Amino acid sequence: MTQTFTYKARDRSGHLVVGKLQGDTANLVALKLRDQGFTPITVDGGTARAKKELKIPGFGGKVKAKEAAIFSRQFATMINAGLSLLRSLSILAEQTENKELARVLGEVRADVEGGAALSEALGRHPKAFNRLYVSMVRAGETGGMLDSVLLRMATTMEKQIELKRKVKSAMTYPVVVGALIVLIVGGMILFIVPMFKGMYVELGGTLPLPTRVLLGISSFVTSKFYLVALFAGGATYAWRRWLKTTAGRKRWDTAKLKLPVFGKLVHKTLLARFARTLGALIRSGVSILDALDIVADTAGNAVMGAALDDTKAAVSQGEPLSKPLESHPVFPGMVVQMLAVGEETGALDELLDKIAD
Repeated sequence: MTQTFTYKARDRSGHLVVGKLQGDTANLVALKLRDQGFTPITVDGGTARAKKELKIPGFGGKVKAKEAAIFSRQFATMINAGLSLLRSLSILAEQTENKELARVLGEVRADVEGGAALSEALGRHPKAFNRLYVSMVRAGETGGMLDSVLLRMATTMEKQIELKRKVKSAMTYPVVVGALIVLIVGGMILFIVPMFKGMYVELGGTLPLPTRVLLGISSFVTSKFYLVALFAGGATYAWRRWLKTTAGRKRWDTAKLKLPVFGKLVHKTLLARFARTLGALIRSGVSILDALDIVADTAGNAVMGAALDDTKAAVSQGEPLSKPLESHPVFPGMVVQMLAVGEETGALDELLDKIAD
């Protein structure tokens, strides 16, 4: 039975449009609006009862990347099925077990209902949805392909999560071995060496220098343990404060890239994150300058961030993306060559995905 529904939607330029449209159900009306290039916000009216929505498995405290990825995929499915933004957000907020995510989605829904664009509403919660996420949603709103962009964002986040898992797995063995060495040495200094101290005194004579040094360290640590703990705490605090400074962060990020074994792992992780993020942004319709700005901001390394800032300045002057990257050692020759091929063939996003893989 055909009925008349009142709707609110945003066109591709982001303007709010209010009108009426006939259809059998609210979902079909929302699909019609999407086909016309609109992003439905609300579709109200009619006498048909809304079907009971599927229960969505929950996501505890803060919003984790995995939970945001699941939300994105479910949100995209609902939008593609013809549900309005407000209806989709309401369902997701009700069904999630993560109280923080439910709170955020409730506020996002209220902002959208009040006339804000979805990207604007999400941008008010940077701890849950970072700048990359908001930019891709904005591009999806502008291009009328919000569901596709959300699915792409979910895939990007899932691959970044998998990358972190692999890095943690690779670092588990050396970290555990290092921790065991520290515990064993600490136990020897605190408990074992003092047991031999009396025996060495009874034997008399002059002990070798390394033995005397070890006994001195053990004696100091056991008798002045509070000073050692105070020094360790102060050093940790000073280290964290130093890392928050621009100079400290840059020096430490530079040092991390030069570490034996770990340096290559850090470097490849940075390159994978850079390529995956830039590829997703370009494919979603974000301009190259905005994309470089976002990638530099989310790089996680001051050295790469500075290189991308220089690259953005060069690209704004008309240079191709691959050209300024050649002067920065953080980008290997293979990466630069593949980017050049991508620019020449018009398949830059695909080459960036290959680089990330």
